[in-house]
Amino acid sequence: MSGRIHPTAVVELGARLGSAVEVGPLAYVGGDVELGNGSVVLAQATVLGPARIGDRCTIHPHAVVGGAPQDRSYAGEPTTLEVGNDNVFREHVTVHRGTVKGGGSTRIGSRCLLMAGAHVAHDCQLGDDVVMTNLTILGGHVRVENNVVCGGQVAVAPFVRLGRGCFVAGGAMVERDVPPFVIVAGDRARVRALNRVGLERMGVPSASRSALRRAFRAIWMGSDPIAVGLARAEKRAGNDLYVRQLLEYLRERIPASRLEQSSESR
Repeated sequence: MSGRIHPTAVVELGARLGSAVEVGPLAYVGGDVELGNGSVVLAQATVLGPARIGDRCTIHPHAVVGGAPQDRSYAGEPTTLEVGNDNVFREHVTVHRGTVKGGGSTRIGSRCLLMAGAHVAHDCQLGDDVVMTNLTILGGHVRVENNVVCGGQVAVAPFVRLGRGCFVAGGAMVERDVPPFVIVAGDRARVRALNRVGLERMGVPSASRSALRRAFRAIWMGSDPIAVGLARAEKRAGNDLYVRQLLEYLRERIPASRLEQSSESR
């Protein structure tokens, strides 16, 4: 192990620190924590475990990463937190370990940015390149796919899924699954538009962005029920990978009986 541990920091016996790890003044690292190479725990931050934090992660002051789940069923079992590489946890962020009933592990991918005051509850599963703006709150068991961005003061109910590349506008209260590639807003959050800026930032090809715009218009911008719009969009979809991903996501959530009725109506 090589790195810099401040004299006032507490690193418990059993903690595993990679090379070039830094632990700042009055920080605390638990004994069942693994910190990857080049990770930094700044002053007065706390890392609890069992937890594995990947390489080049930065944990800012007063963040608590790896705390016990806030769940009445939790009875002290050694559940875990798994974090990938190049993540940033800003001030006062809280991330909790999993529960046995939820699979035992909370997971965060790589290159995520959790801004000040954000909260990731037990058993959440975050993909890569996720941004949670200040005071975003995820309830337990939430699944966040790659490239999702949440604006400030967003609240997501337990067991909700945020689809790939969606944008959740600031102040949204989300109680149902969010499809990929769209913008949702409001209390309760509903689909408002296609996430055009996010698609460009993701590097989605121009042809696919155009195909997604056509699909979005077919599904959400008419007066027909979504099941009817989905059937219409499927007929016109072609082989575009991104459109297929959107349609498959929606098809999973619309009962087969409604899809059959929409097919008959055409």
